[in-house]
Amino acid sequence: MIEAMLNESQKRLRSEMRELAKAVPRQLILDMDADKVRYPRQFLEEAAERKLLGLRFSPEYGGRGLSWGDEIIALEEGGTLPLSLGCLYALVSICGEAFQAFGTEGQKRKYLQPTLQAKLCCAEALTEPRGGSDFFGATTVARKDGSYYYLTGQKRFVVGAEGADYFLVYAKTSPEAPSIESLSLFVVEKDMGVEVKHIYGLMGTRGGGAGRILFRDVKVPEENMIGREGQGGEIFYRMMIPERMTSAAGILGMGRSALEIAARYSDKRKAFGSRIRDFQAVSFKVADSVTKLDAASSLVHATALTIDQGLNHRLARRMVSEAKKFCTEVAWEVVNDAMQIMGGIGYTSVYPIERMLRDTRLAMIWTGTNEVMNLIIQHEYYRDLLSRGDESRDVEADALDAGEVEEKVYE
Repeated sequence: MIEAMLNESQKRLRSEMRELAKAVPRQLILDMDADKVRYPRQFLEEAAERKLLGLRFSPEYGGRGLSWGDEIIALEEGGTLPLSLGCLYALVSICGEAFQAFGTEGQKRKYLQPTLQAKLCCAEALTEPRGGSDFFGATTVARKDGSYYYLTGQKRFVVGAEGADYFLVYAKTSPEAPSIESLSLFVVEKDMGVEVKHIYGLMGTRGGGAGRILFRDVKVPEENMIGREGQGGEIFYRMMIPERMTSAAGILGMGRSALEIAARYSDKRKAFGSRIRDFQAVSFKVADSVTKLDAASSLVHATALTIDQGLNHRLARRMVSEAKKFCTEVAWEVVNDAMQIMGGIGYTSVYPIERMLRDTRLAMIWTGTNEVMNLIIQHEYYRDLLSRGDESRDVEADALDAGEVEEKVYE
């Protein structure tokens, strides 16, 4: 985190998040990684007690009315904890976005407010067994009958499947409509009949109760639709901002932690009569890691500023995708280099680097794979580039033979 970018209130928020992180019991972290704890509700309750959940949302519902520029400070500090805890923390921001931007006053009171108080726990149900990155290929359907919708289908990789009280579920309400208009979003309470069919055994990011859930004609009242029928695609695109911003900012905390562990180790560990930090093979890895983390942090801050100022929603979409891709890849590289610096001991459970490596790997897959991020980045870049006017200098003309138009053959 770049100190010069923070104002005094953000520094105070950072201190609050650091206190929250320090308050998490070591045994809870160990039990989550051992799959002895599947859903650490007490962590969310502790965060709510400190009024650190849903920072961007209105104080009327329990938030602080802060900006993205503020929230990324909290997310990065939360990233010093295992990724599953950071994910559960971020879900409040992700799911809360739907209520804040598209929900009714009744929905905000019934769901958003108790979620910020940790009286209710939320989860998001997007991915389907045959879907993966093909979000709009969803096969879960919602059939209307009177004042109710009946949901049939299934979702997988749902973080909080085991512990959440309600799910935000995308389902097809108009299968014949264009894909972006075919989906609607529903608040589905677990007690309405949601079946948890499988809890996944994960390589890392354990303890979040990730699983597959099933809907068999689950009866959902029409007032539990967020937004209007067919607006699911629009809501999805809006929610990808918190999805990807939370991934980008949160994973930097993990990368920073791994680097600090490895750097301290290199200052103590000796080989061939010298501290290993004195060898360029080690110290240059530290230098590269610091540079990458600072660059990634700068990108996240710039992206937050772009979102907060509402400059251009397409630019924001591109930058959010850049931030998610770049930050997750930087964290993966930094954690890998931290393990390399530490050698064999870094591969053991004596240090948490091996868990960080397992956790970080998932970040390049969830909330849209980094390959999907590339698709969005290049698409939005071309759209912007090819629609610009002539406000900039025509650099292409600054070649000696630029006027030889017959040499510029494109087909």
